Amino acid sequence: MEIQPIKIEMKLTLKIRIFPKKAEIKLIQDQSNKYISLVNRLIQNKQSFKVKEIKDTLPSAVKAQAIIDAISIRRKKQRNVVLKKPVYFINNQNYKIDAEKQTVSFPLWDGKCKRFTFDALITDKDREMLKNKQGILRVVQKSGKWYAQVAIEIREGKSEDLGIMGIDLGLKIPAVVSTKDKVGFFGNGRMNKYIRRRYNSRRKKLGKAKKLNDIKNSKDKESRVMRDINHKISRQIVNFAKVEKVGKIRMEDLSGIRQTTKTSRKNAKALHRWNFYQLQNFIGYKATLLGIGVERINPQYTSQICLICGSINKAIDRKYVCSSCGFVGHRDIIASKNIRDCRTVNGGVGNPENHSAIGAKCSANGRADDTALNLTLKVEENSC
Repeated sequence: MEIQPIKIEMKLTLKIRIFPKKAEIKLIQDQSNKYISLVNRLIQNKQSFKVKEIKDTLPSAVKAQAIIDAISIRRKKQRNVVLKKPVYFINNQNYKIDAEKQTVSFPLWDGKCKRFTFDALITDKDREMLKNKQGILRVVQKSGKWYAQVAIEIREGKSEDLGIMGIDLGLKIPAVVSTKDKVGFFGNGRMNKYIRRRYNSRRKKLGKAKKLNDIKNSKDKESRVMRDINHKISRQIVNFAKVEKVGKIRMEDLSGIRQTTKTSRKNAKALHRWNFYQLQNFIGYKATLLGIGVERINPQYTSQICLICGSINKAIDRKYVCSSCGFVGHRDIIASKNIRDCRTVNGGVGNPENHSAIGAKCSANGRADDTALNLTLKVEENSC
């Protein structure tokens, strides 16, 4: 069984609150509007521009960044795009963040190019993040407050822990994890389903009233709520891995699952709206920050292979019963342990006897503790 390491894009955005004065606010707003206007103009214009050919009253570094942004959008063949939200970008050579003095400085045009310094709120966590390589700075206004958003390239940590943890993602139970000694349940699938159903019901009413803007706002709010839930679940999982001294996390490769999985009409919509990629990505980058490796494996039969004899059986709801050896367990726990030990059938049902060899090859952990999972279903279901 081939194990594929997941490549995590280690770029995070650090948001720092800045406190410009009234006169400076007007200046930033003016420069932000001019920046967006320039980018829109450059997108529509087919010819290439040099900084000295642009007559807009903006710092040269900002003009250069506007050209880069316009070229990037044109390469994506998005010439009909019109940017509306005011924003101001500065490359990493033309701004300075001083964590000791609690200031952020960058150039603005005020009759001529001047560097303005603003008071900022920089926490201890921000200080640690700023030790990494800094990318582009983005100045935005949100709810009447001003922020400097900085792209940070994070250096991967190195963990000396040797434990392996398997993670099985699902709809009813968002995440079930297994280490050598422990099993954990994370998230509430019923609550997630209720949240989506509530927002969907509200959008139907708004659709009948033809309130299109409210429908869009409702979709955005639902997306933010679910994103926050995924952030919390991923943080809990990675903290669990840290406590259990895990050095490697294994997850299923779920790409294409919406096209390949057969499901009932009842669950089809839930499967389509299941944002597993986002949750996997959050787990991945949080784990990588701690130096925990992340891998993915083929998801075929992970919830059907018996932990004791290796035969394949389908579970009824959450209850798994092996027809060969009589082993009884929780379907999702079995899946997470098979993922942990890379115990999968690579090639189909016709090769189940090789699962032990595959598991031994892919995992240094044995199966000595697997029998401990022969728990009563009543206890396991209550844990969900």
